[in-house]
Amino acid sequence: MQTSVTFKNLAPSEHLKAYVGEKLNRFDKYLYNPAEASVVLSVEKFRHLAEININGDRLNINGKEETGDMYSAIDLVLDKLENQIKKNKQKTREHRSGSKVRPKDFIDEDIESLDEETADRIVVRNIEYKPMDVEEAIMQMDLVNDNFLVFTNARTDRVNVLYRRKDGHYGLIQPS
Repeated sequence: MQTSVTFKNLAPSEHLKAYVGEKLNRFDKYLYNPAEASVVLSVEKFRHLAEININGDRLNINGKEETGDMYSAIDLVLDKLENQIKKNKQKTREHRSGSKVRPKDFIDEDIESLDEETADRIVVRNIEYKPMDVEEAIMQMDLVNDNFLVFTNARTDRVNVLYRRKDGHYGLIQPS
């Protein structure tokens, strides 16, 4: 994430810049496209203010927090932004997830080769999957109501499927 940090009534500090940059990099796993973040850190009397604006991935998210300590203000505003990003992504996911049966004209060639009765029973669902590790995939499954999640395992660089079992546990399908 491209980050610009501005200091107001505060001496510029490389440590604060590095801290903010490190914390903002954790948002890359939620954003599919590059994003820009503008950070304004300021001090007014005894109040420490942190204001962050993130633009990218069709999002424009703003957050502002005020505390007695700059690091806690940064942490609090980042927590707010993370909740906003998750909420927005969930809303987008729910909007897209309405399962739709494609018209006969757009059904894949593999399905067209089947007899008509069998082809009518198949619902085609195109998905986007992104690289993540298994722990993050489990976290994503907890956020959505789907019974499975297809993702690229970041460690093996192969497509995996995480699914919710009837006993409440998770199953993982991975190629051998």
